[in-house]
Amino acid sequence: MNTLILRTVAPVLTALMLLFSVFVLLRGHNEPGGGFIGGLIAVSALAIYGIAFGVSAVRRAIRFHPMAIAGSGLLLATLSGLISIFAGVPFMSGLWIYPEVLGVEVPLSTVMSFDIGVYLVVVGAITSIALALEQDSEPREVVAEPPPLRAKRPRKPRPKPKVEG
Repeated sequence: MNTLILRTVAPVLTALMLLFSVFVLLRGHNEPGGGFIGGLIAVSALAIYGIAFGVSAVRRAIRFHPMAIAGSGLLLATLSGLISIFAGVPFMSGLWIYPEVLGVEVPLSTVMSFDIGVYLVVVGAITSIALALEQDSEPREVVAEPPPLRAKRPRKPRPKPKVEG
C-alpha cells in the first residue's frame, strides 16, 4: 500500500503505538498487560510502518537484527529466573531492590526484568517472521548479471574449409 495518507500518518501512529506498548509493559505486573501484549502492540506498530515504507525502512528503524533482539530478551528472562536461585529462593521468585535515583526511591524487581525479556522475545521473533513474509511479497528489482570473475579471451575465428568443385 503506497498511499500518501498512510505514509504521512504511519510515523506518528508508529510512535504512539510504541509508546503505548511501553506503557502496557510497565503496568503489567500490577494490572492487566505485561511483556507479551506490549510486545504484540510494538510489532503491530512496526507492521504499520513496514506497510507504509517497506521492509528495508523497518530494518533501518530497529537497527538490530530481530533475532538478536529476541536472543537478548531470552537471555534477560533467563537471568531474571536464575537470580532467584543465587539468592537462595525458588526459581522465578520475585526479588525487589529499592535504589535511590536522584533522591527518589525506585522499586526494581526481577519480575519487571522478566517482563522486559518477554517483551523483547516477542518483538524480535514476530518482527523477524513478519519481515521475512513481507520481504517475499515485495517485487524484486531485476538486476543484471554480475560480470564474470575473469575476463574471457576472444576466440580466434576458425578457418572455413575450402570446397573444391
